[in-house]
Amino acid sequence: MLSAMKNKTLIITFISAAGFVVGCNKEKTTAQQIETVKTEATQAAADMKDYTYAQKDEFVKAMQAQLTTLNQDLDKLSAKIDSSSDAIKAEAKPKLQALRDQATKLNQQLADASNATESTWDSVKDASKKAYASMADGVLDARKWVSDKIAP
Repeated sequence: MLSAMKNKTLIITFISAAGFVVGCNKEKTTAQQIETVKTEATQAAADMKDYTYAQKDEFVKAMQAQLTTLNQDLDKLSAKIDSSSDAIKAEAKPKLQALRDQATKLNQQLADASNATESTWDSVKDASKKAYASMADGVLDARKWVSDKIAP
């Protein structure tokens, strides 16, 4: 169990580092960078299936770490948008708000996961994973949108 927790922590750390490295890699196209991060995020979400009810605290911590990373990505995108034209800001504002709303929903899902009973664990865990996957996809789409609209 401890080994599985360490592996999941390493995976989360790897994905965070990979996202940073991919974001800094100027030799790959934006589409290639996004596809790489998307593949890694999908793998991380798949790895979340292994958590049992007895490991729910570890699951919540791992998901909180991923939510923190996604929120940091949103903050970076928001800063880029804030330094752009008024037209870009106006177009981006509802997109960013929708992602912030998804983050709020994911945070609620994680609170539900913390309070889950053994009988509700699987459904609560699956709902949390779906909320994470949706938000991760939204952040990746926003990253692509920003790179298409705003010169690097």
